[in-house]
Amino acid sequence: MVDGSTKYEDGGSVNKVSNKQEIKALIFDVFGTVVDWRTSIINECEKLGKIKNIQTDWHSFADKWRGKYGPFMEKVRSGSLQWTNLDSLHRMALDELLIEFNITNLNEGERQNLNKVWHRLMPWPDSVSGLTKLKTNFIIGTLSNGNISLLINMAKNAGLPWDCIFSAELAKAYKPDPIVYKTAVSLLEKDPSEILMVAAHKGDLMAAKKVGLRTAYIPRPLEYGPNPVTDTDTDDAFDIEASDINDLAVKLQI
Repeated sequence: MVDGSTKYEDGGSVNKVSNKQEIKALIFDVFGTVVDWRTSIINECEKLGKIKNIQTDWHSFADKWRGKYGPFMEKVRSGSLQWTNLDSLHRMALDELLIEFNITNLNEGERQNLNKVWHRLMPWPDSVSGLTKLKTNFIIGTLSNGNISLLINMAKNAGLPWDCIFSAELAKAYKPDPIVYKTAVSLLEKDPSEILMVAAHKGDLMAAKKVGLRTAYIPRPLEYGPNPVTDTDTDDAFDIEASDINDLAVKLQI
């Protein structure tokens, strides 16, 4: 049960959720919100580089790999590429990067394993504890552009205690397409106002808000490294703002 209708601020965090619209389920964006993709990829690539004697800027490699995420998904959204799951899009991007960085000594098995690094991303320090707290009172699940097998493997590897896995793959569309959010709402068999979308990305939350979901913003200023170029400022457009997932549990009276 969430707290009353009073808006309050606590260390920059805001809660505007009213008990008139009780939250019954929380669905989370995953990449960047729950897991630290950048550090995870850099660490694994650096280990691979030592084994294969590859000298390159793995920080730049990770950033550029993630940078291809949006453009490749846009090809699917625009229809220039038929429905393709995220594992396959990541592999297309990886093949381009290996050419760009002149990395030529990885065999097919090694390329496949490197592409699966996205299945092995590690959580932010607050993620497992915060999700475990929230799970005691709410249904918790993913709503990610990651494909289902990726999200399951990630959860097992990182200890993420999801009740359910919702993926863009179920809708054969990528966020922020409204059908992705509507599919999760339909499968949960809840009113949209009973579902809280949690994300570190404002565009994701604005799209969820348009289809009637409640929204919680958790800024992750280190998602893109120590010199972020993304907007992580306070935004009163959302129902809740929390400093991390543990703080979100506090805001929801857990």
